Parts: sequence; C-alpha cells; structure tokens
Amino acid sequence: MSKDTNQLAVSRRNAREFALRALYAWLVNDASSIDGLRSQQLLGIKSLNIDLNYFDTMLRGVIRCAPDLDEILSPHLDRALKSLSPIEHAVLLIGSFEMLEQKQIPYRVIINEAVELTKSYGGTDGYKFVNGVLDKLVATIRPKELNAH
Repeated sequence: MSKDTNQLAVSRRNAREFALRALYAWLVNDASSIDGLRSQQLLGIKSLNIDLNYFDTMLRGVIRCAPDLDEILSPHLDRALKSLSPIEHAVLLIGSFEMLEQKQIPYRVIINEAVELTKSYGGTDGYKFVNGVLDKLVATIRPKELNAH
C-alpha cells in the first residue's frame, strides 16, 4: 500500500469514527441539527488526519437516508430496530449507506471498517452482530460483487 493510499485509508477511517460519534448523538438526542452535530465533533480539532468531505458525506447522507436505510436493514435483523444499541444502529447505518452510495469501496472494506468501529465503541460482542447483518445485506445490495468473490 502506498503512502498516499495509506493516508487516505486513515483519513477515511477517522471520518467514519467522527461520523459514528455524531450519529450516536443524533440517535440519542434527535433534536440536534446536522451542522450542530458536525461542529460538536470537530470542535478543537486542528491537525487530525480526517477526510472532512467524507465525514460530511457520511453524516449528511446517513441522516438524510436513515428511514430508507432502516427499512433495508430491518429484514436482516434478529431484533427490532428500537432494541439495537445506538452504536450498533449507527454503525449499521454507516455500513449500509456506504454499500449503497460508495460503490468504489469494496464491500469487504466496508464490513471490516464497521466491525472495527463496533469493536472500539460497541458492546463486547456487538461486532459479531454488525458483521452478520452486513454480510446478509451484501447479498441484496451488491450481489454481483459478492458472487465475484
């Protein structure tokens, strides 16, 4: 992996992490504005390697598409959406949004990033749940890519 590719991966990983934190706040306190969530996450950040465009795309896109994403996710869940932890829910929203809207990113990268976020922020075995749901989702969203592997 080249230095530029590695830096892009790190800046995207940071963008996902900040989007997760903002989406968590949005899910817990639905009254927050997108601009307020964005500002809250980036307050005091000066030199962190973060892809701000990707962060904005993820935050705005997930919130805009959340009802549709929830509908796409629901058939693959073993419990009601309301019973998901806000972290698991936010990670699943990010993963499903990326699968739908970021076709240039391989689904395996999306799932791996979602699992890593859940390991860092979620409950003990939350990453297993997220992995299972996103694995099932690939078959409906990206069947050609799945079959190619």
